[in-house]
Amino acid sequence: MTKVNASNAMLQVLKDWGVDTIYGLPGGSFDSTMNAIHDFRDDIRYIGVRHEEVGALAAVAEAKLTGKIAVTFGSAGPGAAHLLNGLYDAKTDNIPVLALIGQVPTAMMNTDFFQELNENPMFADVSVYARTVTTAEQLPQVVDTAIRTAYSKRGVAVVIIPKDLGWAPIEDNYVSSANAFTPADWNLAARDADVARALDLINEAQRPILYYGQGAKGAGDEIRALSELLGLPMVSTYLGKGIVADDDPGYMLPTGRVAGKPGVDVGKTADLVLFAGSNYEFGGHMFSPTATFIDVNLETSVIGARHAAALGVRADAPTFLRQLLELARQQGDARNDHADWLAAAKQDKAEWTTWVDAKAADDREPIRIEPIYAEINKHAKPDAIFGIDVGNVNISSGRFLKLGGDKRMVTSPLYATMGFGLPAGIAAALKYQGRQIWTLSGDGGFAMVVQDLATQAAHNLPVINIVFTNKSLGYIEAEQDDTRQPHSGVALTDVDFAKVAEAFGVKGYTVRTLAELRRVLDEVSDTKVPVVIDIKVTNDRMLPVEAYPVNRADRPDFDDFAAHYEATPLRPFGEILAGHGIHLG
Repeated sequence: MTKVNASNAMLQVLKDWGVDTIYGLPGGSFDSTMNAIHDFRDDIRYIGVRHEEVGALAAVAEAKLTGKIAVTFGSAGPGAAHLLNGLYDAKTDNIPVLALIGQVPTAMMNTDFFQELNENPMFADVSVYARTVTTAEQLPQVVDTAIRTAYSKRGVAVVIIPKDLGWAPIEDNYVSSANAFTPADWNLAARDADVARALDLINEAQRPILYYGQGAKGAGDEIRALSELLGLPMVSTYLGKGIVADDDPGYMLPTGRVAGKPGVDVGKTADLVLFAGSNYEFGGHMFSPTATFIDVNLETSVIGARHAAALGVRADAPTFLRQLLELARQQGDARNDHADWLAAAKQDKAEWTTWVDAKAADDREPIRIEPIYAEINKHAKPDAIFGIDVGNVNISSGRFLKLGGDKRMVTSPLYATMGFGLPAGIAAALKYQGRQIWTLSGDGGFAMVVQDLATQAAHNLPVINIVFTNKSLGYIEAEQDDTRQPHSGVALTDVDFAKVAEAFGVKGYTVRTLAELRRVLDEVSDTKVPVVIDIKVTNDRMLPVEAYPVNRADRPDFDDFAAHYEATPLRPFGEILAGHGIHLG
């Protein structure tokens, strides 16, 4: 029987599972695996990053975009520790990622050797599977099991590999389970009685909404049909953007802080929320505590977790929505179409859109956020992919970035780690060659990972990196304002990211005016190489829509508040409702 190094047998397992990219930064403890990566260079692409955290975040972004296992690695000690931030994002979002970890040779383990750490406890919390390989023969089997477990438990699998075991020759007879693996079937219909009860509750309500998360992916047609049939304004989580196009008149955009005014308005005033395919963490804060909740989810552990539910339904959201739509159509005239309620919501959305469009034409300096997104939307291809960082850029993207059709975004929503955007751009450009790739980052997040512009340059990745430089940790600055604190620790030094980019071999642009932005985007929208556009933006806070009152009288300082944010044209939702004959108690 032919013999191969154990690390080569492990790489064959990765190949069997369809892995074609691996992100990492080598160290001495990972030599045996690096040798195998070299041997498999025609089948598995090695992406050498400048910091292990970027490799982990890129792997997480790849897995989020593709739905398939992605692989990252780090060497013993500090290399392993650097992976943790990215792996926690995967854990939080239930994403299948495999982390290969170097370890000192077996003879040196438990001797406090150079860079030796007890790595199993390090990864115990973040992982669904964590094992240290103890014999060379185990290595392909343990990695095979790790991948199956990452898929079946939807999380991080960690395999720790002592350096000497990867070099050891073993029989080349391991057959992976990749061909035999059957992914879980996530299609589950609701009980007929639950569908009927849900429809009864909607019909009985006066102001129902359909609130959906990414669990409703693929059900855009059903969501729109239900909205029109039952008079349900459509509202989504931030991650649910794109399931229904942003410019649909009945789609109120997300609710919460990462939202627009229409989503917040209907969320506050709804007396029933059909909560489908979501585990929105602020569900207890952004909706009325007295609203009736219908919570539809595959995961029984989250049903009723975010808000007291009158009806919990275990089902996958698209299947349930199809069932509900079919039953509603059968009811005919007996159903409540909530026409005035939906019309009021659509008017609220129309007034918001008119206000945003007016601000998008504002050419003041420093440049405003709304015109920047208007230009991004104009230049984005129909199948563009956006890697979005964390901070104010989430608020602006939630409000102003137009998604729908084949456009996609990927971000760190719940764990919310800054520095996500640039690594996501790396992954997207590698996995979706030929598509237009953008990253959107604040100056705080971009500075955390800027060194990996070198990775984009090394692989000629056509990424348009947008940096919003406001010289502040703006999201935190706003929180300090809301709690009446002094600004403490939020000011940032202005960095010339165009010059930084040039130092890494990437074309850089500095933009200070709307005219400059238009010229630069015209130039780079079909780029074949990475570029950085450092936009020096205003630090004026965007309208805090979560603080916008439903009724003018709810806020004694309303006129000053609206004037401060140049939002006087935006009528409180209560006034719009009254115009449609709806009066809140």
